[in-house]
Amino acid sequence: MLFLSSQEKEQWSEFGRDIAKRRLASVDFRGDVRANLLPMFQFYIGALLTAAGQDKLGKAWITSGTLIEEDGLFFNAYLTGFLQRHHDRLKMPEQVFADPRPYVHFTTVPIMQKSRARFLTQCGHMLPKIKHPFRLMDIGCGDGGLTAALLKHLQATGKIEEIGEVLLVDPSPAMLALAKETVGKTVPASRITTLNHRIEQVAGKLKARYDVALCSLSYHHMPYEQKVIHLKELKPWIDHLVLFELDANNDFPELQTPELAVSIYQSYGRLIDFVFSHDAPIEVAQACVDRFLMTEAVSLLTQRRGERNDYHMLRTQWHTLFEQTLAPEFICLCDSPCYADEYFSLFTIHYGKG
Repeated sequence: MLFLSSQEKEQWSEFGRDIAKRRLASVDFRGDVRANLLPMFQFYIGALLTAAGQDKLGKAWITSGTLIEEDGLFFNAYLTGFLQRHHDRLKMPEQVFADPRPYVHFTTVPIMQKSRARFLTQCGHMLPKIKHPFRLMDIGCGDGGLTAALLKHLQATGKIEEIGEVLLVDPSPAMLALAKETVGKTVPASRITTLNHRIEQVAGKLKARYDVALCSLSYHHMPYEQKVIHLKELKPWIDHLVLFELDANNDFPELQTPELAVSIYQSYGRLIDFVFSHDAPIEVAQACVDRFLMTEAVSLLTQRRGERNDYHMLRTQWHTLFEQTLAPEFICLCDSPCYADEYFSLFTIHYGKG
């Protein structure tokens, strides 16, 4: 992932204020911006203007940015199309995960399947052999596909034998129902428990211990300070925490800051490119982008910290969090990429009792 220097952050903020005040078009801008960051700057200014009510000018900046995009990062192009479909306004089309289908399609994208396969391999290597009936808690279980795959893989590698309980936790009733059905093809229904809540609502109310807490693209739905509270509540009830996450700087930066825009452009731009590069009907890919990925991106672009839906963190920040909440009883047993390129990465982190 590319980052801005402290000087660039200040310059971009100043440029943004001046452009908004003078209502400058992109062709009239004369500021000095690193050439390889120009598409991200166009995106930052366009989103800034659009969120401030200067819809037409903002869209013009974003549309102009499409002409200089490359390297599989085309977020200006995707955002231009999104604005056209939503009356040139940055508006979330619906509550994310209300319909599981866009997310389910996202999990079929080849890069996600390959990353998940690597994640499963890593779990088979790093988790200890469990001799008693295995108890798994899946926090933010989604459709349950990864849960079922993990159980099968751990059985196939001899890491577990009997399954004692699978606890599925998710705030979406539709997701939870689908997950119970999916996991039910691997585990007897009598051994599946569901909680239709966010983990922060139940972490301190658990009544049983679990060998592993699985957090796959889920624990980023709360800011750092809330993660601290609820991980401390969760700690007494687990022996291992396994994280599969997106490496992005979407937690600490405040709304409409250059560093947040640069992170969103790279992380969501790459994800959307993966979706559209996948061989699928255009209406399916479009629904996945508009009703899942863009719903999250628009939240980050329009809602203040504490109100928005997503708070992805950098790997270094996750380690700081785990050291603050789980240490010294837990130690880092794995930190490994599942996919990585210049702009985007997915990774596994495993903390377990030493």
